[in-house]
Amino acid sequence: MGTWDIGHFDNDTAADFSGALDDAALAERAGLIRAALERAAEAVAYLDDYEGVHAVAAAALVAAQCPGGVPVTTAYGPDEPVPALPVELRELAVAALDRVVGEESELAELWDESESGAEWRRGIRELREVLAPTPPRAEEPLVEL
Repeated sequence: MGTWDIGHFDNDTAADFSGALDDAALAERAGLIRAALERAAEAVAYLDDYEGVHAVAAAALVAAQCPGGVPVTTAYGPDEPVPALPVELRELAVAALDRVVGEESELAELWDESESGAEWRRGIRELREVLAPTPPRAEEPLVEL
């Protein structure tokens, strides 16, 4: 896999995924994103880097449509519009990201062997936080003595 940076689309495989989305009819794009997430989330065996990269790119596209999400503006992301994605894809994207950073993931292993592994994982955590924000912690009530 040709990788030039830690961004979610900064590699040949993610750029190819973007190209496939651009080549698909508008009505088919959400299905391609769902399929990429499902392949990773539902993988029972070792997750190869190809599927992991697709899942991260798909999750980034879902997160871009969430409150607080960062638009995908890189030249390596899709050029064609991504339709409004179903809200239920957020949970699937979280499951896919959890699988991508798990123990049986080639992509996680490859990043962990690099100098940029911690920074890549931070980017994945940030995506995950947009997809499934942690609710604010309720403060304990004050008790008068």
